Amino acid sequence: MTCVVNALAQEASGMPSLWELVKSGGPLMWPIGATSVVAVAYAFERWLGLSRAKLGRERFGREVVEAAKSSGPSNALEVCKRESTPLARILSVALTYASAAPNEREKRVEDVASDEVRKLGANLRPLLVVYVVAPLLGLLGTVWGLIEAFATIAMKQGLGKPELLASGVYQALVTTAAGLTVAIPTVIVYYYLKGRVEGFARRTESLYLELDTSLSAPAVAHANP
Repeated sequence: MTCVVNALAQEASGMPSLWELVKSGGPLMWPIGATSVVAVAYAFERWLGLSRAKLGRERFGREVVEAAKSSGPSNALEVCKRESTPLARILSVALTYASAAPNEREKRVEDVASDEVRKLGANLRPLLVVYVVAPLLGLLGTVWGLIEAFATIAMKQGLGKPELLASGVYQALVTTAAGLTVAIPTVIVYYYLKGRVEGFARRTESLYLELDTSLSAPAVAHANP
């Protein structure tokens, strides 16, 4: 009974089912589907990998800064060693070069921080590739569908027979829609996760500046007794 109702509803709406749409798109629906799988896999992996727990919580950074202020760089460095996060590695460099000149310490930290941020951003690249490739595959399907449509008309002398043109145009529109369906959410997720990386960079810079102030304070006091 349910199947009959669904069939009647589909007939009444005039719209094919999702599976029929996928089949009508032709062989290019397979690579488009593969790009969607890649996008979902990388989005999920990066969603977890760019969480604050993986990057380094601000609370942990504050703990390191307070340890440096109250107990000195060596104790703060021991706090850093409790975690293996990008934030901990960046602050560890600042504490390792606590006795160095401020300019040298800043240069060391900047090098490590740039490398960490570059790695985090590079892991987002597959999402950007999917965003570019999926619409191109859809466009290729569009062109291929139109070629098939007009080739059918040319070989069968089908001028004046729109039903011969409909199949190819149908395939062309389906592949275009499929490519955009994959690309649009992918680019949204890409920029959201990129925002997480940029937010991490801003938080880390703020913590480092506070830590650098505490590390430079003894030197200033010594220079101006």
